[in-house]
Amino acid sequence: MKTMTPGEVGHLLEVASQSPYYPIIYTALNTGMRQAEMLGLRWRDVDLDECSISVSQVLYKRRGVCEFREPKTDHSRRRIDMTPKLTSYLRKYKAQREALQLLLGTPLTLDDLVFVTERGKPVDPSVVSSSFHKLVKKARLDGVRFHDCRHTFASLMLLRKVSPKVVSEMLGHASSAFTMDTYQHIINGMQKDAVAQLDEVLPEGVSTGDNAEITRLSAN
Repeated sequence: MKTMTPGEVGHLLEVASQSPYYPIIYTALNTGMRQAEMLGLRWRDVDLDECSISVSQVLYKRRGVCEFREPKTDHSRRRIDMTPKLTSYLRKYKAQREALQLLLGTPLTLDDLVFVTERGKPVDPSVVSSSFHKLVKKARLDGVRFHDCRHTFASLMLLRKVSPKVVSEMLGHASSAFTMDTYQHIINGMQKDAVAQLDEVLPEGVSTGDNAEITRLSAN
């Protein structure tokens, strides 16, 4: 697992700004969705008015063939709230897609995939991973995989004191315990920060001889 800092995320997005896969990368960093979940996303699953995304199908590639399937578990089938920035971005992106589809003579429908190739076909997962690898290399973030966008999302949420339970629900994990185990190193850091904040508000302890005497007598 590798996670990116906010500065590294900004740098990666700047490097990827002209890539046809920028919309996928940007959405991944803003939602923590799995690659298969994003590639299976349809416009009917994106509610721009309620600022939410529903995960209802995934796209996998098996033996060279792309297949749509239902999410593996009930936890994976979920609703994710979008940030205002992602909502704004997808609204503009949808308008661009609608204009392009009209030029092609095939109006955009709710059943159309959100992320497609130039020909309107499903995006090959392996091509996304390969292109992402080239982008992170160009950004000098070697070793960062596409799936690390998901880890980065979770890390940034936790570091901003978001409840592990909420992060778990957004990621589609089976339990918050699994989320806490996965990101234990971050949660440990949060505990240290919490203790430091507590130390700022509690007064200094006052040590007197009476305190010691009471402790001795209690022990006896």
